[in-house]
Amino acid sequence: MYKLKITDHLILLAGVFFMVAPVVITFFTSTHDAITIYKQGVQFTPGGKFLENYETVLFQAGGFTKEVDGFVMLKNSMILGFGFAIGKIIISMLAAYAIVYFRFPMATLCFWVIFATLLLPLEVRILPSYEIVQSLGMVNTYSGLIIPLIASATGTFFFRQFFMSVPDELLEAARIDGAGPWKFFKDILVPLSQTMIAAIFIIMFVYGWNQYLWPTLITTDESLFTLVRGIKQILQVWVGAQIPAFNEAMALAILAMLPPVLIVVIFQSWFVKGLVESDK
Repeated sequence: MYKLKITDHLILLAGVFFMVAPVVITFFTSTHDAITIYKQGVQFTPGGKFLENYETVLFQAGGFTKEVDGFVMLKNSMILGFGFAIGKIIISMLAAYAIVYFRFPMATLCFWVIFATLLLPLEVRILPSYEIVQSLGMVNTYSGLIIPLIASATGTFFFRQFFMSVPDELLEAARIDGAGPWKFFKDILVPLSQTMIAAIFIIMFVYGWNQYLWPTLITTDESLFTLVRGIKQILQVWVGAQIPAFNEAMALAILAMLPPVLIVVIFQSWFVKGLVESDK
């Protein structure tokens, strides 16, 4: 038994090492200057440029226009992440509510049609999506970044399963008390769904935060660039003898990791509870 526990801990430690090591190496590399990284590659020890590099990416305007700094990109990433999460939760809850409680003809078929959209990722429908967004004049806007992608089959599936587990007695009691469909949804289902909302919020926030392809296609205005796109922008400066700012790109990557990590840490208990809880 003792040997089994040691083996289990060794396996867990190995998993932690493989997960954390790239982040630690990235952080160490971000504290060196670009020339050192260019000559020697990634660094395994801290350097002396920590404050200088992080101050540069946060406060120094850069890009082609020399008007965008790290805080602007951080703001755009936050808007995209929260916009995705909140929008997907609202749409998913309303869709699941209609499918489960209104029981209109072919409701099950409608659900499976929605669920089948998981087979059509963004890359498959990106051209018609872009054409629609462009025709509506939503290019280089926050609405163009968020609205076309807020429909979520995954969120609809989770909320449908949750609503189906809610006892019918609650619905009957609400009807006896004179609660209409909206009041039942707002006063009963939403409070009961808090843990599920937290779980879906984490998933969708990270999904929106890490978006690269769609923002790259929709935005050409640097004032709308996100952190994820900003990392690529920093590395696109190889002109003549100029060395790409690998240190700044690494620093920006570390900064881009922090908000999703904080969201997961804050909502961790709710996240686990929302996905595994069976007694509603």
